[in-house]
Amino acid sequence: MSIHPTPLSMENKYPAIAGKEKGPGPGRYGLPPTIGFIGHDFTKPTGPAYSFYGRISNNMLSVDSSPGPQYHVDAKMTRFGKDGTPAYSMLSRTKGQKELFSTPGPGAYSPEKAPPCNLQRRPPSYTMGSRTRYRSADSVPAPNKYTLPPLLGPRIPNKRASASYTMPGTFSTGGPSVDLAKTPGPCRYNSTDPSVYLRRQPAFSMLGRHNLPKEKSKNPGPGTYNPEDVTAHRTRAPAYSMGVRHSEFVTPLVVGFSD
Repeated sequence: MSIHPTPLSMENKYPAIAGKEKGPGPGRYGLPPTIGFIGHDFTKPTGPAYSFYGRISNNMLSVDSSPGPQYHVDAKMTRFGKDGTPAYSMLSRTKGQKELFSTPGPGAYSPEKAPPCNLQRRPPSYTMGSRTRYRSADSVPAPNKYTLPPLLGPRIPNKRASASYTMPGTFSTGGPSVDLAKTPGPCRYNSTDPSVYLRRQPAFSMLGRHNLPKEKSKNPGPGTYNPEDVTAHRTRAPAYSMGVRHSEFVTPLVVGFSD
């Protein structure tokens, strides 16, 4: 049993088209203006209205003999009267009068020079005298006239001397550097391989790197297959297409017509 949509249900589902409505357009209505003063819409507020007056003639300038805005009003005058804030001025420094002001200031006194009063203790004071003169004749020798024996070496009269050693030079004949016996040294002998008289340790060798085997046959890889497109053994997924909605009020395209 199939249910067909009724025209009423389709009108409620889709928006109304203005072409279907029958009635006068917006131009048929006459609303009162909102500009100006005459015939203004009473539901809207009215702004102030001003008028322009014509230019006065030059003859009026000779008749009007009152002065223009040339009055000088003091800046301290307000609509409530004269400004009452205090005002100050800065004058120059007056000259000092020595004959009238002869009183000494605090810096003229030296209280530290006053003698101690009553039981007050006075700090000690010292004087620095001049350097005394040298004596003209002195029979006592100075400290740098004495010569003390040295403290290095075996010849110390009142000190116990330590052992002293000397380092002689090398001998060219009969010395350690001359081999008189003509015997071979340790470096003249060849060392024997330990593997000859000991157990031989395992030995390993390192060969070159081998190339990886490659297959020369051209077989398709996993990315070549599209398993999502196979529908032989499973249900096909739904597919949709998007068309163009046509209005019933669009004028049809007339390509040609016959007389």
